[in-house]
Amino acid sequence: QVQLVESGGGLVQAGGSLRLSCAASGRTFSSYAMGWFRQAPGKEREFVAFISWSGSSTGYADSVRGRFTISRDNAKNTVILQMNSLKPEDTAVYYCAAGTRLAYGSRHQDGYDYWGQGTQVTVSS
Repeated sequence: QVQLVESGGGLVQAGGSLRLSCAASGRTFSSYAMGWFRQAPGKEREFVAFISWSGSSTGYADSVRGRFTISRDNAKNTVILQMNSLKPEDTAVYYCAAGTRLAYGSRHQDGYDYWGQGTQVTVSS
């Protein structure tokens, strides 16, 4: 079992920054990949970024590449999503996910078996 708790969401103006955190507990955090997904109103949940168990491999959606950075601190059981140059279209509920069967991460939701409750990010124009 893995428990995930996101924090750091909020309201920000376009061009601003937010830093999302996801704290994990349960299974050994350094043994599995992590991902971030988001769901905007009226849309399906979509991939944002993933990071491998060691942090050496990352992947991003085209829509966020160059603006968002995913990182992890295995000593603190935490994964971070640093979001810069935010746009109104980034408005969504952001979810972190644990893929305990994954070593290197995945862009596909079905690769992840534990999910956080989500944190709202709202970007005003």
